[in-house]
Amino acid sequence: MKDFEDRLQEALRRGRQRGLANKAQHEQKQWTEEELRRRHTEMRLELSEHIEQALEKFAHQVPGFLYEPVFGERGWGAACYRDDLRLAPHAKGRGENLYSRLEITVAPFSAYHVVDLRAKGTVRNRELLERRYHMPIENASADQFQKRIDTWILEYAELYAADS
Repeated sequence: MKDFEDRLQEALRRGRQRGLANKAQHEQKQWTEEELRRRHTEMRLELSEHIEQALEKFAHQVPGFLYEPVFGERGWGAACYRDDLRLAPHAKGRGENLYSRLEITVAPFSAYHVVDLRAKGTVRNRELLERRYHMPIENASADQFQKRIDTWILEYAELYAADS
């Protein structure tokens, strides 16, 4: 019986050591606020550059669209827009302004520790596209976000072309 008690004590000791090792490993995996902020900044810079390049291509591909970078409280990214005037034959010279715009931004760092991507698209005065995609900073992959950005731009292009 003494042998069993010794083995039991040894198993308990090993279990406590393993628990302490797991706890230490888990604590190492916890990102500090500064690491999260740094990683968010890296992602924001990479994604906003991708947004700018993609929307510039869109603006060059569709006549009449103008490109503008976006930065500030709402986030960083870019937009493209156009303002059209539609004259109705029976309107006696009065026209209707038709505004189209696509804006995609990466939201600023927040206490929620996520990378937050937002898109809003208006086609001829009608808001037809509003998207949002977010992921915890420590799990975020630029590739996933870039694919989402490309998909949203293509979706907007299709909506715009369908309404022409």
